[in-house]
Amino acid sequence: MSTLTITRKEAAKAAKPSGPIAENRRARFDYHIEERHEAGMVLAGWEIKAIRAGQVQLTDGYVLIKDGELYLIGCRINALRSASTHVSPEADRTKKLLMHKAEIRRLVGKVEQRGFTLVPLDLHYKGGRVKVEIALAKGKAEHDKRNATKDREWERERGRLMRHKVSSSS
Repeated sequence: MSTLTITRKEAAKAAKPSGPIAENRRARFDYHIEERHEAGMVLAGWEIKAIRAGQVQLTDGYVLIKDGELYLIGCRINALRSASTHVSPEADRTKKLLMHKAEIRRLVGKVEQRGFTLVPLDLHYKGGRVKVEIALAKGKAEHDKRNATKDREWERERGRLMRHKVSSSS
Protein backbone atom coordinates (compact mmCIF):
# COMPACT_ATOMS: atom_id res chain seq x y z
CA MET A 1 0.00 0.00 0.00
CA SER A 2 1.46 3.37 -1.01
CA THR A 3 1.02 6.57 0.92
CA LEU A 4 0.19 9.86 -0.69
CA THR A 5 2.25 12.80 0.51
CA ILE A 6 1.35 16.36 -0.32
CA THR A 7 3.85 19.17 0.08
CA ARG A 8 2.90 22.54 1.50
CA LYS A 9 3.25 24.14 -1.92
CA GLU A 10 0.87 21.64 -3.51
CA ALA A 11 -1.62 22.13 -0.68
CA ALA A 12 -1.46 25.91 -1.11
CA LYS A 13 -2.06 25.60 -4.86
CA ALA A 14 -5.03 23.31 -4.29
CA ALA A 15 -6.54 25.70 -1.73
CA LYS A 16 -6.53 28.71 -4.07
CA PRO A 17 -9.74 29.41 -5.99
CA SER A 18 -9.44 28.89 -9.74
CA GLY A 19 -11.95 31.56 -10.83
CA PRO A 20 -11.26 35.25 -11.31
CA ILE A 21 -10.09 37.24 -8.29
CA ALA A 22 -11.36 40.52 -9.74
CA GLU A 23 -13.08 41.40 -13.01
CA ASN A 24 -13.25 44.59 -15.04
CA ARG A 25 -16.83 44.26 -16.28
CA ARG A 26 -16.77 47.87 -17.45
CA ALA A 27 -14.12 47.05 -20.08
CA ARG A 28 -16.48 44.65 -21.85
CA PHE A 29 -19.08 47.43 -22.01
CA ASP A 30 -16.73 50.25 -23.09
CA TYR A 31 -14.54 48.37 -25.60
CA HIS A 32 -14.71 45.98 -28.56
CA ILE A 33 -12.31 43.24 -27.46
CA GLU A 34 -10.13 41.91 -30.29
CA GLU A 35 -7.53 39.70 -28.57
CA ARG A 36 -6.83 38.45 -25.07
CA HIS A 37 -3.40 37.88 -23.54
CA GLU A 38 -2.19 36.67 -20.16
CA ALA A 39 0.63 38.43 -18.33
CA GLY A 40 2.38 37.96 -15.03
CA MET A 41 2.62 40.78 -12.50
CA VAL A 42 5.45 42.08 -10.33
CA LEU A 43 3.84 42.51 -6.91
CA ALA A 44 5.00 43.31 -3.38
CA GLY A 45 4.14 41.05 -0.44
CA TRP A 46 1.44 43.34 0.96
CA GLU A 47 -0.22 43.44 -2.49
CA ILE A 48 -0.46 39.64 -2.62
CA LYS A 49 -2.06 39.61 0.84
CA ALA A 50 -4.57 42.28 -0.22
CA ILE A 51 -5.39 40.46 -3.48
CA ARG A 52 -6.05 37.23 -1.58
CA ALA A 53 -8.42 39.21 0.65
CA GLY A 54 -10.20 40.60 -2.43
CA GLN A 55 -9.08 44.22 -1.96
CA VAL A 56 -8.46 44.93 -5.65
CA GLN A 57 -10.26 47.06 -8.24
CA LEU A 58 -9.55 47.03 -12.00
CA THR A 59 -12.28 49.40 -13.25
CA ASP A 60 -10.08 52.41 -14.07
CA GLY A 61 -7.04 50.38 -15.10
CA TYR A 62 -5.20 50.46 -18.41
CA VAL A 63 -1.88 49.18 -19.73
CA LEU A 64 0.90 51.54 -20.82
CA ILE A 65 3.80 50.50 -23.05
CA LYS A 66 7.05 52.27 -22.17
CA ASP A 67 10.55 51.31 -23.39
CA GLY A 68 9.33 47.92 -24.61
CA GLU A 69 7.80 47.01 -21.24
CA LEU A 70 4.18 46.83 -20.08
CA TYR A 71 2.89 48.65 -17.00
CA LEU A 72 -0.54 48.37 -15.39
CA ILE A 73 -1.77 51.79 -14.29
CA GLY A 74 -4.93 52.64 -12.35
CA CYS A 75 -5.37 49.21 -10.80
CA ARG A 76 -6.18 49.88 -7.15
CA ILE A 77 -5.00 47.43 -4.48
CA ASN A 78 -6.09 48.60 -1.04
CA ALA A 79 -3.65 47.63 1.71
CA LEU A 80 -4.86 45.58 4.63
CA ARG A 81 -4.60 47.00 8.13
CA SER A 82 -2.19 44.20 8.96
CA ALA A 83 0.20 45.25 6.18
CA SER A 84 3.87 45.64 6.93
CA THR A 85 4.86 48.54 9.18
CA HIS A 86 8.24 49.13 7.50
CA VAL A 87 6.71 49.61 4.03
CA SER A 88 4.29 52.42 3.23
CA PRO A 89 1.74 50.83 0.85
CA GLU A 90 0.65 52.80 -2.22
CA ALA A 91 -2.82 51.73 -3.42
CA ASP A 92 -2.38 53.09 -6.97
CA ARG A 93 1.20 51.92 -7.51
CA THR A 94 2.18 51.22 -11.14
CA LYS A 95 2.72 47.48 -11.61
CA LYS A 96 5.07 45.98 -14.17
CA LEU A 97 3.59 43.22 -16.34
CA LEU A 98 5.62 40.25 -17.54
CA MET A 99 5.27 38.90 -21.09
CA HIS A 100 7.63 37.53 -23.75
CA LYS A 101 9.42 40.21 -25.81
CA ALA A 102 7.94 38.91 -29.09
CA GLU A 103 4.39 39.23 -27.70
CA ILE A 104 5.10 42.75 -26.44
CA ARG A 105 6.53 43.80 -29.84
CA ARG A 106 3.42 42.49 -31.61
CA LEU A 107 1.16 44.39 -29.19
CA VAL A 108 3.21 47.58 -29.62
CA GLY A 109 2.71 47.42 -33.39
CA LYS A 110 -1.05 47.02 -33.10
CA VAL A 111 -1.43 49.73 -30.46
CA GLU A 112 0.64 52.28 -32.41
CA GLN A 113 -0.66 51.59 -35.93
CA ARG A 114 -4.31 50.66 -35.57
CA GLY A 115 -5.39 52.76 -32.60
CA PHE A 116 -5.96 49.90 -30.19
CA THR A 117 -5.60 50.17 -26.43
CA LEU A 118 -4.71 47.60 -23.78
CA VAL A 119 -7.12 47.14 -20.86
CA PRO A 120 -7.10 44.64 -17.98
CA LEU A 121 -10.04 42.20 -18.00
CA ASP A 122 -9.45 40.16 -14.86
CA LEU A 123 -7.01 38.92 -12.24
CA HIS A 124 -6.77 35.18 -11.62
CA TYR A 125 -4.49 32.53 -10.16
CA LYS A 126 -2.50 30.20 -12.39
CA GLY A 127 -0.03 27.79 -10.88
CA GLY A 128 -0.12 29.61 -7.56
CA ARG A 129 0.72 32.98 -9.11
CA VAL A 130 -1.46 36.01 -9.81
CA LYS A 131 -1.93 36.66 -13.52
CA VAL A 132 -3.75 39.47 -15.31
CA GLU A 133 -5.71 38.95 -18.51
CA ILE A 134 -5.27 41.97 -20.76
CA ALA A 135 -7.23 42.70 -23.91
CA LEU A 136 -6.28 44.43 -27.12
CA ALA A 137 -9.40 46.55 -27.56
CA LYS A 138 -10.95 49.47 -29.44
CA GLY A 139 -13.21 51.98 -27.73
CA LYS A 140 -16.93 51.78 -28.49
CA ALA A 141 -18.85 54.80 -29.73
CA GLU A 142 -21.76 56.05 -27.61
CA HIS A 143 -24.39 54.57 -29.95
CA ASP A 144 -22.68 51.15 -29.73
CA LYS A 145 -23.00 51.28 -25.94
CA ARG A 146 -26.69 52.17 -26.23
CA ASN A 147 -27.25 49.26 -28.64
CA ALA A 148 -25.49 46.87 -26.27
CA THR A 149 -27.70 48.05 -23.39
CA LYS A 150 -30.82 47.72 -25.54
CA ASP A 151 -29.85 44.18 -26.63
CA ARG A 152 -29.14 43.14 -23.03
CA GLU A 153 -32.50 44.49 -21.84
CA TRP A 154 -34.31 42.71 -24.69
CA GLU A 155 -32.63 39.39 -23.81
CA ARG A 156 -33.69 39.82 -20.18
CA GLU A 157 -37.28 40.65 -21.18
CA ARG A 158 -37.41 37.73 -23.64
CA GLY A 159 -36.25 35.39 -20.87
CA ARG A 160 -39.04 36.68 -18.61
CA LEU A 161 -41.64 36.20 -21.34
CA MET A 162 -40.43 32.66 -22.08
CA ARG A 163 -40.51 31.74 -18.39
CA HIS A 164 -43.99 33.20 -18.04
CA LYS A 165 -45.19 31.32 -21.13
CA VAL A 166 -43.71 28.02 -19.90
CA SER A 167 -45.17 28.40 -16.39
CA SER A 168 -48.65 29.36 -17.67
CA SER A 169 -48.85 26.44 -20.15
CA SER A 170 -47.96 23.83 -17.49
